[in-house]
Amino acid sequence: MNREAVTLIHQSIDESASRDPSHEAFRFDGRALTYEQLVVRANRLARVLVDEGVRPGDRVGIYMTKGIELPVALYGALKAGAAYVPIDPAAPPARARFIVEDCGVRHLITSASRERRALALANDVPAVCAVIGAQAGSDETRYRTIPWEAVDAADVRPPDVAVADQDLAYIMYTSGSTGVPKGLMHTHASGLSYATRSAQTYGVDPTDRLGNHSPLHFDMSTFEYLTGPLRGATTVIIPEETTLFPVSLGELIERERLTFWYSVPLALIQLVTRGEIERRDASSLRWVLFGGEPFQPKYLWRLMELWPRARFSNVYGPAEVNQCTHYHVQRSDIGSSEPIPIGTPWADAECLVVEADDTPVPKGEAGELLVRTPTMMQGYWARPDLNRTAFFREDALPGPARMFYRTGDLVREREDGQLLFLGRKDRQIKVRGYRVELDEIESVLASLEEVAEAAAVACRDEEGHVTIVAAVLLRGQEHLSADSIRRRASERLPPYAVPERVDIRSSFPRTPTGKTDRRALANMYGPGGRGILERT
Repeated sequence: MNREAVTLIHQSIDESASRDPSHEAFRFDGRALTYEQLVVRANRLARVLVDEGVRPGDRVGIYMTKGIELPVALYGALKAGAAYVPIDPAAPPARARFIVEDCGVRHLITSASRERRALALANDVPAVCAVIGAQAGSDETRYRTIPWEAVDAADVRPPDVAVADQDLAYIMYTSGSTGVPKGLMHTHASGLSYATRSAQTYGVDPTDRLGNHSPLHFDMSTFEYLTGPLRGATTVIIPEETTLFPVSLGELIERERLTFWYSVPLALIQLVTRGEIERRDASSLRWVLFGGEPFQPKYLWRLMELWPRARFSNVYGPAEVNQCTHYHVQRSDIGSSEPIPIGTPWADAECLVVEADDTPVPKGEAGELLVRTPTMMQGYWARPDLNRTAFFREDALPGPARMFYRTGDLVREREDGQLLFLGRKDRQIKVRGYRVELDEIESVLASLEEVAEAAAVACRDEEGHVTIVAAVLLRGQEHLSADSIRRRASERLPPYAVPERVDIRSSFPRTPTGKTDRRALANMYGPGGRGILERT
């Protein structure tokens, strides 16, 4: 097999192992997996999964924190012919249960740090029949538990399963505007297309060391987990506790001699402001990729000063399309009054900027961005309603109709062809790179018995950090504290979507038609606003 013959995501580790079996594929906290070891352990896990009843097209849940077994879980599920479903290990139990039930997960893969939660999840969902990575349970449980020691003793030969490039490879869940998470379906073809194009665009090769800052359930992680193995590079999985401490993060960049960094701007801002990176040797870094939210120019400028050998690129693309544009930042961009461009489409991608009626807008005017690319998802899992509205079918030209994904993002194309991001068409925002639907937060808050009405708004402080503020009206004489509301919201929302502030109000500002004036609320809670100081 050679790189050109790789048509399925998991074939990339086989190919890299055949070229250099002893080269490190993944590192975590001082432990390492060579490509040969990764292939062997993934083959054994795939064998166990198939023996436990996994069939091609099944969905396998990965419910574990970062660790050296994480890539084994991913590639083992793929080698078994299944699609892997990453579950946020910090998600409330109700959200994890919904994901498992929604896409029919019957097999869970876990690690020691999440074993108790995984077993509790298996107890709550009758369809779950096996938990891999958990120690043996009692004879009374209706599901099987298979510890990692048993996996590593399984047959080393990969199972003989039939997988095609259009089969599902992974389903990634994101926020939904109705309060219900939605699953994005990516095939081997779309995932491998992303890996191939990102590797070509940024010149990834076996000598590179990629820093994996993002968790597996976050779409940015596909760069380290898919692109790196395709090119035989080494991915350094950054422990979750290290990501919380900028000084430790700066030390890791120096110690591990990272060549690639990819994260949301907030992580880089924290490195600049609190990471003491001026004391660290980061000369190994050759490329810094960032995306998911705007990068405040003053911090980007300082980072470019501290890491002069690195190239900096602003990358763009909803999780539905992985990535579709990029812009290599120049120092001259920093002082401009315009935002840093999100760039131009990369190879084989095509963008349209359209009016509300889907007619193209003249260059220089704002419109919604539509994207057509081989890296695009197949659709939303079990959501035909969303699939009908998420895609634009262009069949005005001769030949087969062309399908574009509606991003919901407003952009403007400059005369030089560079796209500028202007904001959201709907009410989706980014918090530390995570997509959050403000409507989902409102739906959760409004479902509380004591709450009559709820509104969620996003505000930016002077440094550009996004804060979610929720305003609520209580029913009649009900009494409920802001802390209690946040605590109960955290039972149904992921941590990054829980409002940082809750304002219990006696009334809402209204538009002339009587609707909640969310713009007025946002102005009250933004820099200089006083509304949040009244009742918290």
